[in-house]
Amino acid sequence: MARLTLQQQLQYKELGYYFPVPVLQDSEVMQFRSFFFDYLSANRERLKQLPMRKQYLVFSQTHAVLRWVYRIVSHPNVLDAVESVLGPNLLVWDTGWFSKMPGEGKYVAWHQDSLYFGLHPPHLTTAWIALTESIPENGCLRVIPRSHERVFSHRETESQGNLLSRGQEIAVEVHESEAVDLNLKPGQLSLHHVGIVHGSNVNGSDIPRIGLAVRYLTPDVTHQGSPQQFAMLVRGEDNLGHFELLPPPGGNGVSIGSSIQAKILERMGLDA
Repeated sequence: MARLTLQQQLQYKELGYYFPVPVLQDSEVMQFRSFFFDYLSANRERLKQLPMRKQYLVFSQTHAVLRWVYRIVSHPNVLDAVESVLGPNLLVWDTGWFSKMPGEGKYVAWHQDSLYFGLHPPHLTTAWIALTESIPENGCLRVIPRSHERVFSHRETESQGNLLSRGQEIAVEVHESEAVDLNLKPGQLSLHHVGIVHGSNVNGSDIPRIGLAVRYLTPDVTHQGSPQQFAMLVRGEDNLGHFELLPPPGGNGVSIGSSIQAKILERMGLDA
């Protein structure tokens, strides 16, 4: 069962994260990983032309255009885990592939998503779903326990290796000794609160690290800004209408649905 026990739910609430949760079978992992590498190959030339912090133009919002990614974000086991911390009515607001190949020098600076997402109340969690092993050697996700209880000041930088779209990073020192590595096997996920301080180091190994970050929220969440944001209902119902609902995608190929992706990113305030 992918549902968290009461004790595990309490750990998530107290610490701001929980891992690992097994959600995908080996055969599913192999299939989805193959689809991802096909997608990567189809977009390789475009990625070469983009600086690392702009590669979200390829790696973001693929759940809205590729059926196989939608199958991941709507997988019953994934939704069972998310429902354990958010309740029965679930929307997908955002997705992003975090791919680190050996030698690329990519990293994610310490940051809090809540400062940039503009979503209130913070009924939002990120499910980080691993399609490869995710360990310290290849740059696994790291978190600072209980950091979701306070807000840290941030700054925006021009760092070339930082995968975050604005180059954002926490403007005060983060004590590395407090960090917890969220080690995952292929097919496992971690859950982390929208306010937790998190990041990841470069891949210093000879194996790739591939994961999909899925941002789930509840229908009572609103976005502080305009225009109305997109979201996709994946479980339960939405009777509040705070988001414009997207239908599930029909295609299962590797091409990017540029017009849909661009429109979603534009509404999120990102230049597409």
